[in-house]
Amino acid sequence: MTTHPAWPYDTLDTRAHEPVPFRQFVLKVHGRCNLDCTYCYLYQGPDHGWRERPRSTSARTMRRTAARIAEHVRTHRLDAIRIELHGGEPLLTGPDPVLAYADAVRGAVDCQVTATVQTNGTRLTPRTLDRLADAGIRVGLSLDGGRRAHNARRIDHAGRPAWPAARAAALRLAERPESYAGILCTIDPTADPLDVYGSLVRLRPPGIDFLLPHANWDTHGRSPGRHRPAPTPYGDWLATVFDAWWGGRHPEVPTRVRLFQEVAALLLGAPSRAEAVGLSPMAAVVVETDGAIEQVDALRSAYAGASETGLNVHRHSFDDALRHPGIAARQLGARALAAECLGCPVGKVCGGGNYVHRYAPGTGFRHPSVYCADLERLIRHVAHRLERTTAPMT
Repeated sequence: MTTHPAWPYDTLDTRAHEPVPFRQFVLKVHGRCNLDCTYCYLYQGPDHGWRERPRSTSARTMRRTAARIAEHVRTHRLDAIRIELHGGEPLLTGPDPVLAYADAVRGAVDCQVTATVQTNGTRLTPRTLDRLADAGIRVGLSLDGGRRAHNARRIDHAGRPAWPAARAAALRLAERPESYAGILCTIDPTADPLDVYGSLVRLRPPGIDFLLPHANWDTHGRSPGRHRPAPTPYGDWLATVFDAWWGGRHPEVPTRVRLFQEVAALLLGAPSRAEAVGLSPMAAVVVETDGAIEQVDALRSAYAGASETGLNVHRHSFDDALRHPGIAARQLGARALAAECLGCPVGKVCGGGNYVHRYAPGTGFRHPSVYCADLERLIRHVAHRLERTTAPMT
């Protein structure tokens, strides 16, 4: 296990923690990518551990992972799980490895399995989509918008744009709604929010998930003690898109926007289901191409080894992973928050933001999000709109 000069969990008391079983398994099919996106936290970030791992997952590791998942399902009597087939680019060598991994898990477990492959779309040929659809594997696309200009940072290793192939994939999926899982879009605050939103909606996804770029107090070069007030470029961007979504700017294509639905639900008292906001325990785990059991990939944006647990499916169970202090910290809810977050009026909705965005060198993750001001801006905006909508008539 990689250690860090300031082990980020040693200020948290996890002794009374009751582990929440994993229900989402992110399974790495391929450890390399055909794109060289300029902002990629995995291949452009501080953690280069991917270079030491196998390029692809072996059949042996697939079988062992499936057996470990089945063991976890039996131990905790789970009735349903999700598997996310990931990379790198999981379709880099075609659909066969993705299909084999899904088959291995489905053949091993005795519960419902929802399978999704998350792809950049460049390898999603008509034949590949047919095979994935026949196997009941849905497809999620990673795009920065629905136009070529929005995706200028998404290029291959020769500097060529990925957009033509990605657009073709989006159009194919629009004709196969039963296979379309949705779009992940990393926010670029310099792009016009209404242009980005409208362009994505026209690709007819069933849902859009807007993601804040993975950053922390180190990459922003600021102290976590100076989180509010601050400029809110991401909050302003999201508030503008929220108004378009809430106002039905594109009623001909009803599209879910996960972040907005989560914030609205939390404001109305429902529990969260996403790591971006809220306090629900993290129930996801990653299996790398060599069988290493890891925390979510996004932690790699903090420092080298941040996602590591020292565990591997060939020697350890997923229950072993539940006892890892890093995973326990993601399940503690309010007990893992900074004092500032506990005293914040929107703290229960924000939930401290994405755990990854709280990191500061030397002191770990017990800080407000580097996007604290942006999240407060969005949450208060949504609350205001909800109040106007649900106010009793006089």
